[in-house]
Amino acid sequence: MADAALEHTVLLDKLGVDLDPELVSLALTHRSFAYENGGVPHNERLEFLGDSILGQAVTVHLYTSHPDLDEGSLAKRRASVVSTVALAEVARSIGLGAHIRLGRGEDRTGGRDKDSILADTMEAIFGATFLSAGADAAGALVLRLVAPLLADPERYGAAMDPKTSLQELAAHLSEAPPVYLVEAAGPDHHRTFTATVTVGDTARTGTGSSKKQAEMAGALALWQALAERA
Repeated sequence: MADAALEHTVLLDKLGVDLDPELVSLALTHRSFAYENGGVPHNERLEFLGDSILGQAVTVHLYTSHPDLDEGSLAKRRASVVSTVALAEVARSIGLGAHIRLGRGEDRTGGRDKDSILADTMEAIFGATFLSAGADAAGALVLRLVAPLLADPERYGAAMDPKTSLQELAAHLSEAPPVYLVEAAGPDHHRTFTATVTVGDTARTGTGSSKKQAEMAGALALWQALAERA
């Protein structure tokens, strides 16, 4: 318990909030851990709540901050920030993966760095913040964490359609089109896909619960790497 409390303290320091320890533990508990430990409660209900909190906070912020943008432009910006790929990046920025309670099998297959698990846990943290500290604190946490994404307009197109953006960037760099290699692991009812995406001599990987999701995650990661070169 002491080790768990210390880990919570480290995470909460990064989040900048003071939350109920039991809610934090629940938010960090993946269903794979629950299954291997007698069916203890897991974070999917908090994830459901946090998804709504995330969407509302980002929507209100975009609406009030960009009075010149039409509905379509606002929707595209919101989608790019609340996507699985974007939320996974937010989660990595605070080292969330190290704190997630995973089942042994999921842990062995790299679950701590899977976009889907990271994004879902991030939403559960938003839900826990709402229940523990209130709506204002939850909204403030969302906006603080996604601020780097909101402040970088160059990301919007890539986050919305990373495969097309990567192909366009490869052409701009006079490279051949991206090459995708996808592998699957795990049981049929809970497959995990890993996509290795290569342009020239640079490659990145992405994971997801579907081939498409994995390819998009890998494409965005490679786009970010090549965009710095461009």
